[in-house]
Amino acid sequence: MRTEISEIGKQTVLDRLFAESGFTNEQPVRIHERGECCTAHKMMLEGCDFDLVYTPLKHLGYKAVLNVLGELYAALRKPVSLSVDLGLSKRFCYEDVAQLWEGMLAAVREHGLSHLALDLNPSVNGLCIGLAACGVQKRTVLEQIPKTKSMDLICLSGHVGAAYMGLHVLEREKVAFTGTGEQPDLTPYKAVLASYLSPEIKPGIAARLVEAEVLPSWGGFLTRGLGEAVIRLTRSTGLGAKIYLEKIPISSQTFAMAEEIDMDVVTAAMNGGDDYKFLFAVPIEKHDVIRKDFQDFEIIGHTARADVGPVLVTPEGAELPIHAQGY
Repeated sequence: MRTEISEIGKQTVLDRLFAESGFTNEQPVRIHERGECCTAHKMMLEGCDFDLVYTPLKHLGYKAVLNVLGELYAALRKPVSLSVDLGLSKRFCYEDVAQLWEGMLAAVREHGLSHLALDLNPSVNGLCIGLAACGVQKRTVLEQIPKTKSMDLICLSGHVGAAYMGLHVLEREKVAFTGTGEQPDLTPYKAVLASYLSPEIKPGIAARLVEAEVLPSWGGFLTRGLGEAVIRLTRSTGLGAKIYLEKIPISSQTFAMAEEIDMDVVTAAMNGGDDYKFLFAVPIEKHDVIRKDFQDFEIIGHTARADVGPVLVTPEGAELPIHAQGY
């Protein structure tokens, strides 16, 4: 069944989407929680940020919400509200929007947001997803965040490069499917595909850091590659950064896929995107706490003098400048 949005009208669509969601469509979203507020904004465009040939709408909705919430967690905030604006071409019907919304609601509930807003707008070119989220943190916590200094530890919250490899699999099989019409067997690539299509973020990461009194002096969310995040760190702090190649966590599946397509796995790790991991700069005094209580974090380097710049240190000791396009 296909229900054209033009047949039932925008307001009816919005009413249906919110009918059993447990939320009220708040325009504008109001923040009632006490605490210092921080906002994050993201725009996702069809053909640039996602391809609907191989991306299920429900997966896309879930991933889109995490895309913006990750920025709040990196800033040590607890997400409390989300506002979504969808640009829809005539290609999309109500059932399509409902699938996308189902994925968004799953992420909203998982991360405990209390306020939600949605609006629909016409689009000439496919699907456009605009997201704005707000998070809060107690002023007393924010006042304790230290200033970033040289020799702060640079910590990464998980392995990188797998999502980029997953994207390569999907693009390759898309070309093959277009040419032959045969459905590809993607079973051998399940792990890297999941990293790209269904990334995950643990909801309690900010609370966990605060409870352990490990307050990062800088935080970043990885959606454009590790290299881009390291460059952001150096630009925002005015310091250099040394990342040790052998310390970067890369999964065996990523190594295998890189070998299969004859790609340098370091390129995938540094310049790939959609990792949905966190990069934190943490005072070196917290080294033992990180090692003991945050074993899912990897210490991959440290900040340095400004004249060092962002560099990748090889096992032989060579320092290679980090470059990244960032998109």
